[in-house]
Amino acid sequence: MTDVEAVVRGDAALLEDDLAEFLGSLTAPARAADSVYDAALRRALYEPVADAVGSKVGQQALPPAAGAPGGRAPLRPSMVYWAYRNYRGFPDEPAARGDTAPELAVIRRTAVAVRILLKAAVALDDIQDGSDVRYGEPALHATHGAPLALNTGAWLIMSALRHAADPAVVDSLVRSVGNGFTGQAVDLSSRTALTRGELTAAPRATRVDFWESTAALKTGTLFWMPLDAAVAGLRVVEDDRLALDGAMRQLGLASQLFNDLTDFVPELGGANTHEDLDGLGNRVVLELLDDDAPPGEGFERYVLGHPKLEQTLLALAEEAVALKRAAKDAVHGVCRSERSAAYFDVTIERKGHLIDRLLAAVRQRSGV
Repeated sequence: MTDVEAVVRGDAALLEDDLAEFLGSLTAPARAADSVYDAALRRALYEPVADAVGSKVGQQALPPAAGAPGGRAPLRPSMVYWAYRNYRGFPDEPAARGDTAPELAVIRRTAVAVRILLKAAVALDDIQDGSDVRYGEPALHATHGAPLALNTGAWLIMSALRHAADPAVVDSLVRSVGNGFTGQAVDLSSRTALTRGELTAAPRATRVDFWESTAALKTGTLFWMPLDAAVAGLRVVEDDRLALDGAMRQLGLASQLFNDLTDFVPELGGANTHEDLDGLGNRVVLELLDDDAPPGEGFERYVLGHPKLEQTLLALAEEAVALKRAAKDAVHGVCRSERSAAYFDVTIERKGHLIDRLLAAVRQRSGV
């Protein structure tokens, strides 16, 4: 284990400890007496909150490592902590020996708030998409019902924003939440007859612009939110913030391309392959629409039988890899040290390596 990975694990373990403390404070009994009210509150709020926050859903975790911080459990690094290490240094560096305790406190609260908001987004997104399973786990609404899951997601958003505390961080997180809801609204509109008709009749450039605008808000926000909140809390210079914003937009597009393409690649999509082919939010479907496209519903047979399907999958898989690499290059451009660049790579490659694997799988099936 490298010294950089040790720092990543230490930061990730600290986040898990803070998250457990936060969860404990939320789900502690409101009153000492075990009344009917208390029991109802536990069932209707505390238990769904615990299930949502404790979910393993997310990017691939670092595997356990003997003797390392949090060595007995998988850890999920946070880009919030990457920002702290990049701009305030590593534990053994002179720049990190000053009085950074107040800023570290802000970062710790920010990291918890970001994780809670991501969990809330999953709970609400699964309701809207009608997804009963997320990465092999039952969705929150599948175990607790849609009304309680909806209430839990909304309650977690409120709790996360209150926990963040720092005004600049809260402002950033509020903008992220708004962007996410905006992107989700447009994505949901792609399932309506009116928007589907408009997309079907539109030229390719318009369809791609629709997809990119939606993905930048819906998926890009998931990458943008941690970094923007962290640099807001650290009062990072505007030029760096803009560079990071652009990089996270690229990562969001790469991630959404990965998600769209796995609908066509069983090697990575597994049981979910061909799950969303009737939706016009999928980039592959939007690329293949032409004058022969069927009206209304029923795009699955049309898309799977399209003569340009394989070359489209290959082109989009290459685009996803190019976007990921461009994003990494942009972030490396603001890294203050090689160790910081390595920290970022460890953090982002938990999903980034899947994008590379996707391209390899598509090339293999295409005979390239």
